[in-house]
Amino acid sequence: MNKKQMTRREAMAGAAAMAASVHVAGCKTVRGTEAVSGRKLNIACVGIGGKGNTDVTAVSGENIVALCDVDFERGEKMLKTFPDAARYQDYRKMLHEMGDQIDAVTVTTPDHMHYPIARAAIELGKHVYVQKPLTQHVYEARHLAELARKHNVATQMGNQGQAT
Repeated sequence: MNKKQMTRREAMAGAAAMAASVHVAGCKTVRGTEAVSGRKLNIACVGIGGKGNTDVTAVSGENIVALCDVDFERGEKMLKTFPDAARYQDYRKMLHEMGDQIDAVTVTTPDHMHYPIARAAIELGKHVYVQKPLTQHVYEARHLAELARKHNVATQMGNQGQAT
């Protein structure tokens, strides 16, 4: 029997989709109400060029409600693919203005921004998928874990073909 081998891209897409949707089965609430199986998630994506392109694509079966990148030229493909998504160049403004409309956030930015963006999203009760490295310091990783427990959110760190 010949089984098709999964590509790295397919594995990443599955991992990102799982991270974004894991709360439907495991978390108590979504936007302050009981989770309803089958409802699409509202996802905001921070960092949409380069690797961010594949992370956005991986969760494209959900509702992409916001796209955020400091360089719209680099993220042009995603902006054209999701023309109805709100556009932001500052994640803080996006979270402030759209926080009550977002269920989950993907973070695919330069490494030094992973922690502050993930922290801000988790503190608002958003589920988060963050590309590696999760943080720059052990303290930051421990702090994110503590916040995730406190706010009862699902979090995941991607590592290209693997996710933890």
